[in-house]
Amino acid sequence: MRALVAGGAGFIGSHLIDALIAEGHDVVCVDNYFIGTRENVKHLAGNSHFKMYEQDLADFGVVNKIFKAEQVDYVFHLAANSDIQASAGNPAIEYHNTYSTTFSLLEAMRLNGVKKLFFASTSAVYGEQMGREVSEEAVALKPISYYGGCKLGSEAIISSYAYMNDMSVLVFRFPNVIGPRLTHGVIFDFVNRLREDPSHLRILGDGRQSKPYLYALDLIDAIMRFKDVKKGVTLYNVGVETQSSVTRIAEIVCEKMGLSGIPFEYTGGRGGWKGDVPVFAYNLDKIHAAGWTASMTSDEAVEKTVEMVL
Repeated sequence: MRALVAGGAGFIGSHLIDALIAEGHDVVCVDNYFIGTRENVKHLAGNSHFKMYEQDLADFGVVNKIFKAEQVDYVFHLAANSDIQASAGNPAIEYHNTYSTTFSLLEAMRLNGVKKLFFASTSAVYGEQMGREVSEEAVALKPISYYGGCKLGSEAIISSYAYMNDMSVLVFRFPNVIGPRLTHGVIFDFVNRLREDPSHLRILGDGRQSKPYLYALDLIDAIMRFKDVKKGVTLYNVGVETQSSVTRIAEIVCEKMGLSGIPFEYTGGRGGWKGDVPVFAYNLDKIHAAGWTASMTSDEAVEKTVEMVL
């Protein structure tokens, strides 16, 4: 197939492109480098199965021209502002990069007869569930961050486009994803702080924030395995059953950097910042029943990622 990967220069998107090309597909990547980097796709330069557009996916006119020129038949939508803290003071970042990109892609799909879509959603659509295990059938979806709100809004408009235009859509709601080519997040923050000043480590919140961390290549494996879906919207929670606390991540970083006895200084409070979901747990029965399980636990994914960052 000829696939368009929206946000393909991001660390998840670039791994997906690698997997698609390895499977024999042609890939058109569109990215404005808001979060993604040229470094993530530089190894694809000169590859006859890869084409790059540096464009803003919220610009429908540009997107529609790309669709007409490239004749794509599957869209993998990973374009978003994945740095939740970055949009806390400016919600327009999410509206532009997370929600508007979705509408632009869907409308281009409608006008050009493209029927297949993968959408990267998030655990943030569930909001603050006080650590309760949540399934895909959760009735109360109450995101508390602008990121979660725009992802949930994207899910809603995708549902309507899928029904009105007989599309086949795969939606994954996944938690924090880490691994090769990671560009931001708690692991990066801790490593950078300790490099600047190894005498102590400042930790946002009380350190008991606990979430599942999914290894990027496990996520790619799931996307590739489930990408051929039936008409309508197929939704899965994708993740791991274990969680890693912020304090445990700090301990792993210190261990890997060879720093022992470093005092941790907590800023206090349940969450690290406004919009942070302190504790999160998934129900993964649906995707496990379909035959997929992550190869790494949350702590194992953290350990491997820290080694790569260092």
